Amino acid sequence: MTISLETNVGSLRLKNPVIAASGEHMIDEAGIRSAIVAGAGAVVVKSTNESQAAKDQLLRAEYVALGNDWEPVEWGPDAPRDATLVTRSGLTPLGFEEWIEQNLRMDMLAKQHDCLLVPSLILAGLDDAVLMAKAIEQAGFRAFEFNIGTPYASQAAKGAVSTELSPDRVAMITQTLRAAISTPFWIKVTGQSERVADLAQAAFDAGAESVVMAGRLLGLVPDLETQAPVLGTSCGIGGFWNLPLTCHWLALTRRQLGSERSLIGINGAASGRDVARMMLAGASAVGLSSAVMMRGFQFITDSIAELETYCREKQMNASDLVGIAADRRKSFADMPPLDNHWRKFTPAALPENQQSRRTS
Repeated sequence: MTISLETNVGSLRLKNPVIAASGEHMIDEAGIRSAIVAGAGAVVVKSTNESQAAKDQLLRAEYVALGNDWEPVEWGPDAPRDATLVTRSGLTPLGFEEWIEQNLRMDMLAKQHDCLLVPSLILAGLDDAVLMAKAIEQAGFRAFEFNIGTPYASQAAKGAVSTELSPDRVAMITQTLRAAISTPFWIKVTGQSERVADLAQAAFDAGAESVVMAGRLLGLVPDLETQAPVLGTSCGIGGFWNLPLTCHWLALTRRQLGSERSLIGINGAASGRDVARMMLAGASAVGLSSAVMMRGFQFITDSIAELETYCREKQMNASDLVGIAADRRKSFADMPPLDNHWRKFTPAALPENQQSRRTS
């Protein structure tokens, strides 16, 4: 059986479901080129908007990888798989026109490699975002991402970026954008909500081609030595441990919206097999960012190869994976009774002589 890794995100075909997602490694042409050549099905370049404060934030950006004891580990390909990334991020330093020109050059290269190049906007002011979206359409790009779910809005300068938590706001923003342009666009929503599926539905109902779920979480890690927060503040937090959260939101959204909506999973994929896991949960494609930024562009190639190996083992095309686990998901009430099975998972009680000493 010939195995195909092709997938569709709405009306857009990707040669494989591995997306090199936006990050600082997607600022320079060398990084974008590397992601394209590494074989990604799509490449999302580092975001921009009209806010100078958002651009200045890059000068304050800082990054650290933490091990499972919350202590720093070496940044690089040899970092443990269970490393957590803590970051203060920023937007591209390029002016908008220069950014457009760079992306046009990279789009030419992407077409040569059967790759979809995706410019990314981050919401600051909606009127300015619409003007930028129109410019992206006029430049001839095949799609773009609109990120309205950054983790940093509460920590950044006022008006620099946005974390939209209201389905009504998401609907209004998406509808405004859809009324202004015809180019397919993806809405990236926050994971810092109990209503991720509702945010996704609002975006789809208002005209989004796909929804990327979900933006990283905001967290704080105290440093035991300095007794201050790691990197000085609350930061964007990501790691392999986020995969179950992403898969949960993918599955709930698929149940709520049906199988016809194309979802893009992001946050938590640390291998090609993790890409398969997110697809089983309902993603048509999966974004990789932090792992590529830390481990290098070979990670993209390796993840695609690992996904292909899995598909060959199962004798399935990549597109056939989408939503299988989500559609088999049951509620707690649907599970059969197991006759005190829980007792096998509780620790042994302390001996009575120890209990009496501790209570005396």
